[in-house]
Amino acid sequence: MKKRLLNSIKICLPVFFVTAAIHFSRGQEEIQIQKQIDVLGQTKPIPVSLEGLNGEVADVLKFDLYVQGFSFVAPDAAQYQISGTAAGSVQGRVVDRVAKSTILSHSYTGASLRRQAHAFADDIVQAIAGKKGIAQTKIAFKVQSSTGNGEIYVADFDGHNAQSITHDDTIVAAPVWVPGRLAIYYTSYKRGNPDIFYHNLGNGQRHVVAGYSGLNTSAAVSPDGSKVAMILSKSGSPNVWVGNADGTDLKRLTTSSEDSSPCWSPDGQWICFATKIADRRVLAKVPAGGGAMQRIPTPGASNPTEPDWSPDGKWIVFTSQTGEFDICVLPADGGTPTVLVAGEDPSWSPNSRTLIFTRRVGGRYMLSVLDVFTKQAKDITRISGSDSQPAWAR
Repeated sequence: MKKRLLNSIKICLPVFFVTAAIHFSRGQEEIQIQKQIDVLGQTKPIPVSLEGLNGEVADVLKFDLYVQGFSFVAPDAAQYQISGTAAGSVQGRVVDRVAKSTILSHSYTGASLRRQAHAFADDIVQAIAGKKGIAQTKIAFKVQSSTGNGEIYVADFDGHNAQSITHDDTIVAAPVWVPGRLAIYYTSYKRGNPDIFYHNLGNGQRHVVAGYSGLNTSAAVSPDGSKVAMILSKSGSPNVWVGNADGTDLKRLTTSSEDSSPCWSPDGQWICFATKIADRRVLAKVPAGGGAMQRIPTPGASNPTEPDWSPDGKWIVFTSQTGEFDICVLPADGGTPTVLVAGEDPSWSPNSRTLIFTRRVGGRYMLSVLDVFTKQAKDITRISGSDSQPAWAR
């Protein structure tokens, strides 16, 4: 029976994977990306050097900066020299060798060395690139056991400090964050049916947002947090519905035969989703307030699903399946998709350039992060077994 439930819910969710007991394995290996189409144009990483810092602090800095478009080179080849000490607290400094000036000098205290290093990495990104870093952000994801049941986890973006926020030992799926809040939505079979739950991570309280007969899944929260789009089959086929954050005042937006994976445009005006037209899976969008559906062409990338709109509004990332699964990115205003890397379940970070996604490793699944513009990627720390369906907090 449980296998049948898994097959039915796959209409609207990514494939369920398998995991086992908790322990951490050595992750953070560089991923070899073999399939690339240079529609985006591959940009060169920013060369930096690192001196005086080692151990955990150096590892954190190298990971955080690598997946945001930096590369570590010899001091003579670096434009920016990162240096410091970490004797109980991190003392960090960045020098621009070209301008011959110190652009960052700061002391970090009041937290673990790992968290201090993350804060230093964010300051480095701000000082060099002029953009907010992602090193102190969070992710949510699903961990599944060999029985088919699983739990929802929350962790730092690099996979460290992972904590299970559910303890139900049931089928779970599709976690998504409420923007700017310590709260998530997800699908759970806790009550024997695929229902959508709202979960306040601050106090642990949760309640059912959608528990109709049939499928309730793939919640997607509007940028201002006031609305939630969902896939519901309460009227027959799985379609896109939108309602208030608590699930009230529902409105059906689509009437096609098979919809899945809704996401919001950052201005809150559109909902992008996957659907079927003439028995072919395509991407489409519909006004959040209701209106005519518009197809989003993905030339050369067949069977698109799992779209996610970048926070800056410029890109839509999605999964394409032509035998294998590939992560593709498409200009939001139309164009030719770029194949980035083999994988699925993509989710944008707040910086609109780094992605987290699921990839297969030796028959299991793990989470990886990718800098879209330099094509630099690394695996994150993994909980034993298979981790999937990541969502980046924004």
